[in-house]
Amino acid sequence: MSTPLPPASRAEQQAALDAAYRHCASIAAAHGKSYHLATRLLTPDRRPAVHALYAAARTADDLVDLPGADPEGDLLAWSAAALQEIRAGWSADPVRLALVHTIRRYDIPVQHLVDFLAAMTSDLEVTGYPDLAALDRYMWGSAAVIGLQVLPVLGTAPGVPREEAAPHAIALGEAFQLTNFCRDVGEDVDRGRVYLPEDLMAAHGVTREQLAAKHYDARFRELMRAMVAVTRRRYDDAAPGTPLLAAESRDCVRAATDLYGGILTEIERADYRVLDRRVRVPRPRRLAVFARRLTAAQLARVRVTRAKPKSRSSTGA
Repeated sequence: MSTPLPPASRAEQQAALDAAYRHCASIAAAHGKSYHLATRLLTPDRRPAVHALYAAARTADDLVDLPGADPEGDLLAWSAAALQEIRAGWSADPVRLALVHTIRRYDIPVQHLVDFLAAMTSDLEVTGYPDLAALDRYMWGSAAVIGLQVLPVLGTAPGVPREEAAPHAIALGEAFQLTNFCRDVGEDVDRGRVYLPEDLMAAHGVTREQLAAKHYDARFRELMRAMVAVTRRRYDDAAPGTPLLAAESRDCVRAATDLYGGILTEIERADYRVLDRRVRVPRPRRLAVFARRLTAAQLARVRVTRAKPKSRSSTGA
């Protein structure tokens, strides 16, 4: 596998990099509306990196969830290319180019990406999880390492080592992932996967066959009530981490938490009917969350701008 060389001139390299980050932002805007809205609260120098990490995760996930003729081969090829290009420092693929630049700029451990890709590979074979401990092992690669990848981009407060904030970043990644699992039960079972722990399902008398038949009843409602409670506890575990972050990043995380936590509220309002529909936080409510956080985020940006010189470019290249 040959790695493409970057353009000869610095200007051409910057143009390609800027285009790559814009492409990633468009993916985030189209597929991750809550995340994308929250990222608007970040300082402009941080925002493109979060878009790059989201777009890379989304691209790899889609190779599994929206597979072509050879999903395993496609994911393997994409993964191998990404890892080789990180070593080389350049890619002709816009998503991978932005990913390469982000990982190298923020010194993100490549092992986090390796673990994520391993979790995506497991989705091609693993269709269920016996208990929450097994689901947690899967979420290390599918969710926890995403929190750890984003953490260097967000930064920590002065005097706070990254290791102190890391457990909370892990918990937040898992909380977001569990929220997806609660929301997407019907879609996931259509793909042949169930992310609800089997022992919890058995305790409530719910079977995979019931999920596949999209049969909603009191047993399923109580199962989902229990899953929402598990998920809210992960948000509680994550909450002490927000004050540990750089001041200018905190409102983005608070907004993302409010928006994604809002999905759980919508599930409850729908009486846990998620088998045949996808609940969403209504747009007016999403905008209200954004508006509440905007002033605080702007004030934080002003303080940061006064304290530090402006960056030369939004991508930091």
